[in-house]
Amino acid sequence: MQHPDGSMDEDEEETGEADLWFLPGPPEDEPPGGPLLPPLPRAGPAEGALVAEWGRAEAALAPALARAAARLGALDDRLMRGPSGWRHRLALREAAELSWLSGDRVGPDRMALWLALRLSGVQDDALALSRLGWAVRRLTGGPGPEAGLAEFLGRHDPAQPPDHVDPGQGVPEPLADRVAAWAASMDLGADLHPITRAAMGFHLWPVAGLPGEGALEPAVTAARLATAECTGGAVFAPLALGGAAGLRGAGMGAGAGSGGITDRLARWYDGHVTATLAAMRELDRLEVWRRRAEEVTATLSGRTPRRLLDAFASWPHLSAPMAEHLTGASRAAVQRNITWFEARGLVREVTGQGRYRFWRADL
Repeated sequence: MQHPDGSMDEDEEETGEADLWFLPGPPEDEPPGGPLLPPLPRAGPAEGALVAEWGRAEAALAPALARAAARLGALDDRLMRGPSGWRHRLALREAAELSWLSGDRVGPDRMALWLALRLSGVQDDALALSRLGWAVRRLTGGPGPEAGLAEFLGRHDPAQPPDHVDPGQGVPEPLADRVAAWAASMDLGADLHPITRAAMGFHLWPVAGLPGEGALEPAVTAARLATAECTGGAVFAPLALGGAAGLRGAGMGAGAGSGGITDRLARWYDGHVTATLAAMRELDRLEVWRRRAEEVTATLSGRTPRRLLDAFASWPHLSAPMAEHLTGASRAAVQRNITWFEARGLVREVTGQGRYRFWRADL
């Protein structure tokens, strides 16, 4: 009932408001300025404490880090002054070593045929060769993981969710969320040295649940992260050449096992130095071989001999069809020059068979 002053009885007022069922209710816990939005991915206190532990380990191992950084700087300068074929050769060797860690065990001859001519044998695993091709492409150039890890890996969430989900496993966490969690932790370590940060990213990989076959994808990502301060000569930091001791224990938690983070980082630095020294020795032998080869072939005419020397410098193993493809020369010219090189000790046949033969520079 309405009173002369325009007010209504309390019971009628409550009933009238309750009858307005077709209007939306008042917002609950809505902040001023708009509705609540989903939170951005960010690292929590546990991740911050873990990153801080990596920082303390880096400080405790400062002399070892200095040695590792100096070796990488020397390799960067060496590659900056050398031909581009050197970087390609080291990337091929690094990828071949990593393939053994991932369980693919791709030999140098199979690797060369696949990368140069996309040829594979009946016993070859097409997925393993594809993974190897991805590793070589990422180790030789292109945007690094800082530009976007999902794009670097070439992996994305499917457009449609799977039709069937195992009830015992539940719905898998979207890849974008796992990548965001890893990236948030890496952002907390922005003040770490790139070599240390690469080690942290490698060991955080299984913790974040990121995909990968063995150590291949996290190792390639770490190899690119480690060269953040290089001048452009070294596209990646060697990790697997010379034994890959720093990559052991990839499947364990970021702080578990083998003495914890400090011991892991110490092994990473030592393995990095060993791999970088192996790369430098390879370049030393290659430089001596190239000088000798140019002296021996100085009397030869035409472009084929020099192009063939460039191919042998860029590829650890080479077949006649590969050399024909890489140099643009005829099969007869390629075979004639390879025979001439072999007779003078510049190249060596490594298969020991009459067909499907491969040669390498006799360093």
